[in-house]
Order: sequence, then structure tokens, then C-alpha cells
Amino acid sequence: MRILSAKTIEKIGEEVKLSGWVHNRRDHGQLIFVDLRDRSGLVQLVFLPDNRMVYEEAGKLRSEWVIEVIGKVKKRPDKMVNDKIPTGGVEVEVRDLKILNPSATPPFEISDEAEVNEELRLKYRYLDLRRPKMRRNLVVRHKVIKLIRDFLDKQGFTEVETPVLTKSTPEGARDFIVPSRLHPGEFYALPQSPQQFKQILMVAGLERYFQIVRCFRDEDLRGERQPEFTQLDLEMSFVNQEMILDLIEKLYLKIIQELVSFNKTLSKKLTFKPFARMDYDEAIRKYHSDKPDLRKNKDDPNELAFVWILNWPLFEWNADEKRYDACHHIFTAPQEKDLPLLDKDPLKARSWQHDLVLNGHEVGGGSIRIHQRDIQEKIFKLIGLSEKQVNEKFGHLLRAFEYGAPPHGGIALGLDRLMMLLLNEKSIREVMAFPKTGDGRDLMMEAPGPVDAEQLKEVGINVIS
Repeated sequence: MRILSAKTIEKIGEEVKLSGWVHNRRDHGQLIFVDLRDRSGLVQLVFLPDNRMVYEEAGKLRSEWVIEVIGKVKKRPDKMVNDKIPTGGVEVEVRDLKILNPSATPPFEISDEAEVNEELRLKYRYLDLRRPKMRRNLVVRHKVIKLIRDFLDKQGFTEVETPVLTKSTPEGARDFIVPSRLHPGEFYALPQSPQQFKQILMVAGLERYFQIVRCFRDEDLRGERQPEFTQLDLEMSFVNQEMILDLIEKLYLKIIQELVSFNKTLSKKLTFKPFARMDYDEAIRKYHSDKPDLRKNKDDPNELAFVWILNWPLFEWNADEKRYDACHHIFTAPQEKDLPLLDKDPLKARSWQHDLVLNGHEVGGGSIRIHQRDIQEKIFKLIGLSEKQVNEKFGHLLRAFEYGAPPHGGIALGLDRLMMLLLNEKSIREVMAFPKTGDGRDLMMEAPGPVDAEQLKEVGINVIS
């Protein structure tokens, strides 16, 4: 039986069995007090000297030992009540103690107040995750993801898993590549996003797809980026941009409403409801950024200022490569009125891109997609791909467009970054269970690391130092 919750007060007079970790031990005269911790919180245990064997065992306890106790729940004396915790009105008088596992001395204190070097926290992440704040962040993240799944299910979406081993295609960042043992000299790539798969699902007639998906990008890191990250990915057929924006606003308002009920310490207020909208040109002119922070009070990480950035240019000029680059990605549809500009002045063409910005951070990006082969081929040509490159990298998608591809569009929403902002954290590492360091290392698992020569031989790779 586990009673480490506010309902403990209802158990007064009952005998209970508890198990968890020793948070701390205090010896007061003839009494030994232990704060026992599990995922739901703390409860105070008291050991009396008249139960000599148990009392002596309790004297051995140290922080983070794992124990099991049996005892009776009693009301604390009024002057001993701790109003800071839900169980502060009771204590458990222990009659039986079992030490399940001792613990080495932790390298840092398991508390939210302790200031600990981040590399040490990541090396001993299993200890860091015992802290109340980290546990809260993971629980809230779980609840938000469950809410998203339930919301989209009611909207007629189907969750579909797409491959993790896929093909390297140019999508804006470097791919992580995986050598193939069965096909020497050939490689898979880990997906930067499920973009092409979700478009193919629209061709397949699924109409409404979503996925809570892991994505991978081999890029330089900072506080809001990781080499692997999680996003909500969705796509819809027979939609326009307005329908996508309306769906996402309803979802985010639901998340914020429920978030406050999940965590009573949070208080969120929206600067704009419905969300603000701004043309790309206006954002650049007024704020010199396509990610403007529109909060009235920049010092308030509780004020939420959502803004949609719309009417993006389709292309920007790459002077070094002497070609056009897609502002969003190469599958973004040009606005219909600007189709003639693709032949005359591509830089003036506007796209159906929509980015969602929150407090100066991009938290989502999407577009209406190209669904016609001739337009997609024209975009490929403008960004400098040869016919051979197009066929090698995108032949599968172009073939699919020949079989009744419907108009479609969607968006990808970065869940790590969203949770960082909603929980008032400064880094996405605070809302991920096992993040990497700023230079992409996993200090707990000591990755990346070497592999043995036999493994390299099997996939035909020589390491050049």
C-alpha cells in the first residue's frame, strides 16, 4: 500500500506498508525521524526506542537507502505539523523495518534547492531525476502528450508510426547516417522529420495523420536544441491554411488550460486570444526577426504571447551557391497567385508557410504542401537539383503524386521547446529524461564512443584518426 499523498490524513489509526527512499534521517533525543520519499512525495516516519531491534536498524539508515516499513498512521502534535507538504499533519510510527538496498553517498543533494554543476547532474541523471522538479516536469510532459493524443483522436486523426531508418534527403540540416551491413557501402539516415512519409500517407488516403515522433538532426546545439528531439507531427488532406491554424490554436488553448490544473504553482495568461498574426515582412521590418517576442512584459517566461508568422517568401537567394534556397522546406506550396513568378521572379513568390512563435521562440512550423508533380519538379530545378539528383532522392514522392494526390498541409510542433516555455525552464534539457550535453554527449552512458574493430569490419568502415 502506498500512501505518500494528501490522502494520508484519511488513514489515521490504520496500519500501512510503505516503501521508498530515505530522504533524510534526524536523531532527536530518544527518537529517530526519517523522511521517506517516493514519486508522490514525502511522509515522516518515527522510530521509538522501546522497539529496540527496529530502532537500532533505523540508526544505520542513510540518505537514498531503499527501505520498506510497516507502521501505524498517527496525527502529529499541533506544534509539529508541517504545512509545506501534503502529509505534514501525520506521521507513521514504525513497528517493522526492512532495508531493501543501501546506497553509496550521492555526489549531490537530492533537492531542488541544491545548486549542482549540470555535467554532474547529467552524469548521474538517475539521481537528478529523483528531484521533485524533474519528476514534476516529466509527469506534466506525460499528461500533455496524453492530452494531445486524446484531443486529436476526437478530431478524427489516426496515429501512424513512420520509419526511423530511412533515406538521406536534403531537408535543411545534416543527417545522422547509419551504415548498412547487408548492403555494403550504402547508408540509412535517421529522419530529420517524417515529412515525406506523412505526405505519402495523404496520397494513401489516410486524410488525418499525427505522430508523437522522435527526430534527429546533426547540428550545432544550444539551450533549445538537441540532436534528438520530440515533435507533434500532423498532416491533413483537403484543408486550407486557416483550418490548420484554427485546429492548433484550439489544441494549445486546451493544453494551457489543463497545464494549470496539472500544476497549481503555474499561472498562465495569454497576451492574444485568438493568437496574433503577422506577415513575415512586418516581423522583419518591426522586430528584425521572424521570431518576435510580443509579450507586454518581457520579464514575465507566465505571460504567453503566441503569434503566427504568415506570408513568407518561398525562396531566399544563396549567394555562395548561386541558387535559390527554400525558406521553409522544398515541399512548401507557393500561393496560387504567385505561381507565374516561379518563371519570372522567384524571390517575389510567397508561400503557404505558417510558423508559430511563443515569446520569441519558434514552437511550430508547417505549410500547405505541393501536391502536383510539375510544380514540385519546378521547385527542385530552382534550388539547383539536377534531374538525376531529383530521381535519386525524390523519385518515390514524384511517382506518388501521379496517383491522385489530394491537396494537403500540416505542421510540426516542437514538444521539448513548448514544455520548456510552459514550465518556465531555461533549457529543454530540464524537460527531457535523458538529454545530451551542449556538445552532444551522453555523460551517463558515455556516448558517443568507439565500437570494436569487428563491428566496423562488418559494415565496411575504416576509422581515419
